[in-house]
Amino acid sequence: MRDRDRSRSRVAFPDAGGVAPDADTARLAELAAGVRQRLLALLLAERARWVLWVPVAFGTGIGIYFALPTEPPIWLGASGIGFAVLFAMAGRLAPWALVPALALVLVAGGFFAGQVRTRMVAAPVIPKETDAVRIIGHVTAVEPRETGVRLRIAAPEIPALDPAETPARVRVTVANGAPGIAAGDRVKAKAVLRPPPGPVAPGAFDFARYAFFQRIGAVGFVLGNVERLPRPPEAEPWLDAGSRIAALRHTLGAAVRERLPGETGAIAAALMTGERGAVSEAAMEDLRHAGLAHLLAISGLHVGLVAGLVFFAVRAGGALVPFVALRRPVKKWAALAALAAAGAYLVLVGATVPTQRAFLMTAVVLLGVMLDRNAVTMRLVAWAALVVLLLRPESLLDVSFQMSFAAVTGLVAVYEVLRRRGVRAMEARGPVARVGLYLGGVALSSVVAAAATGPFAVFHFNRVALYGVAANMIAVPAMAFWVMPWALVGYLAVPLGLGTLGLTPMGWGIDLVLAVAERVAAWPGAAPRLPSPPLSGLLCVVAGALWLCLWSRRWRLLGVLPIALGVSTVPLAPRPDVLLSRDAKLMAVRGEGGRLWLSDKETAPFSARIWLRRAGQRDAPAFPASGAAEGAKLRCDSVSCVYRRGKHTVALVRDGRALATDCRRATLLLAAVPVRRGGCAGPLAVVDRFDVWRAGAHAVYIDGAAWSVRSVRAVRGDRPWVRDPEAAATETDSDTDSTTGTATGDGAAAPVQ
Repeated sequence: MRDRDRSRSRVAFPDAGGVAPDADTARLAELAAGVRQRLLALLLAERARWVLWVPVAFGTGIGIYFALPTEPPIWLGASGIGFAVLFAMAGRLAPWALVPALALVLVAGGFFAGQVRTRMVAAPVIPKETDAVRIIGHVTAVEPRETGVRLRIAAPEIPALDPAETPARVRVTVANGAPGIAAGDRVKAKAVLRPPPGPVAPGAFDFARYAFFQRIGAVGFVLGNVERLPRPPEAEPWLDAGSRIAALRHTLGAAVRERLPGETGAIAAALMTGERGAVSEAAMEDLRHAGLAHLLAISGLHVGLVAGLVFFAVRAGGALVPFVALRRPVKKWAALAALAAAGAYLVLVGATVPTQRAFLMTAVVLLGVMLDRNAVTMRLVAWAALVVLLLRPESLLDVSFQMSFAAVTGLVAVYEVLRRRGVRAMEARGPVARVGLYLGGVALSSVVAAAATGPFAVFHFNRVALYGVAANMIAVPAMAFWVMPWALVGYLAVPLGLGTLGLTPMGWGIDLVLAVAERVAAWPGAAPRLPSPPLSGLLCVVAGALWLCLWSRRWRLLGVLPIALGVSTVPLAPRPDVLLSRDAKLMAVRGEGGRLWLSDKETAPFSARIWLRRAGQRDAPAFPASGAAEGAKLRCDSVSCVYRRGKHTVALVRDGRALATDCRRATLLLAAVPVRRGGCAGPLAVVDRFDVWRAGAHAVYIDGAAWSVRSVRAVRGDRPWVRDPEAAATETDSDTDSTTGTATGDGAAAPVQ
């Protein structure tokens, strides 16, 4: 009887609204299969766009390589490629696995490319700052600055250094200029050299990494004058070619600045040679605040204008001769001439990453003209990105690469949509409609470019230009229809001694651009400063933007979700509550309103400027000489300051006489002097002068009772471009038991950018 009741209850249960376990599993399996089939159908429908994700996967591998805390063995990348290839071959038996297998091949390839590039450029870096030493070497670049010049010297001979420690290149500044010195010259100078400096705060720009990939092993300044030496006949051939181009660039820039003095000439030289060092900081600030800084970054606008002007000039010239126009492929000749002009312009302006991207895309378009084939624009972007990443994997971390490809990807994606909807039909409606279409295109391009580059501008520069559309409506047409055409005339006129023929009217257009920049930059709130967002937020925005731009069907709109998620992380980014500079001369604390207070920004002006920029501030109040700082929970005297945050008391020691008292009352202690750990056992963490000497600048994060200390060295990890001061330094203190300064308290280490 009981068995019958149990049977009835099992049968009656589904009728009461329940679901048998087997039915539930079957329904879930059916749902999963439906989702998989739907996803596969969407991917197959977008198969023409798969190739656009090749540089994304390759760049992901590069990003993983640079994100590692330690340098991986070379076999790791090579074996990763082998494993991924085997997986791809096995994927032929299971079509659903083929795409992820190929993606894994590309990711592993990017990882391996980063490893190979690092080993190719590795060169000695001097271990510590030197006294005045003699340098003999070949000048490869003469870069004019607002005051003085900066020289790059290759294959230097430095008798004070062991040959194994001698850098491949050094970069020195000559305050009084170097008249008569040109690229290719062999020179002798006395200079003070130091290793390329690291970031001024955890997560800030790493100049030492940039210098490593430029093979610059020392930077410094020249004492006195630079002496020119006779050049030996056995000088390297590669040095001849590179230095001749650099000498031509410098000579042309000097001629332009001589005929157009002041700011106008500096910008004209920047447009014609790529040398922007002579442009004053005030003018650059106006251009940045007005959203016009892109006009000085030699990129698609400039290369396209040079190629386009030459193309139409040659084609128009051929059309004037009936015999040539009717019997010869003038259009293909014009494309070939434009390609040669674009290549010459690329070499002359220094082949920066945006210029490389612009040239590669222009070259494919012109080759398509010569071969009677149309280029696919978004594929052009993907192809150019892949080539740049193959040649220079480290450019993925370069702001110029990020902003250049972000802008062009956004523009191409938007105009693809407009082209599909037939917006080009307006071109046939007369000159007025064409002018309106052009101006609308300038406005739309400005909005799209600003939206695409905005996240990177905030991440790297902590600012966004709000009135860039208004400024670009005037400046871009002036640059396209006046400045660059006259620049081409200047290229031909300057060697003939007729520079004023093209440079004078070119200067009028530049003056207009400068006037627009100055006026727009003065508008209220033209370029508000914003605090640094977290890296995770930027990656979310980039992932969403790529999904939105690279697919063509409606599911692309799903990219809005990660973009929104990334934007939402901005106010959640952790802000350091206390900062100690890499030379221990500057300290900062966060006040009640979130603003930084600085001990004395004149002692370390560069660190102070970067700290304030990353905090979204233009200026900061100073520590009080004595007494309490209103609104900062900070009290100072002549030897130290005491800062209260959360449940912690932070002592900021400037003089060793304060250690006895502060070691008793502080829970965290930061000192500009050496601290004996045995005699300062009270604080939970101690960071002193030797800690910052070993590990760079430090940041302290406090959240109630939780705290964490993060150093620059902890963020950078153990990589080839990270100098180990303890391995080569002679500065020691036998009475100091100093730690690396990476201690963490009862809270996890705060994430940093």
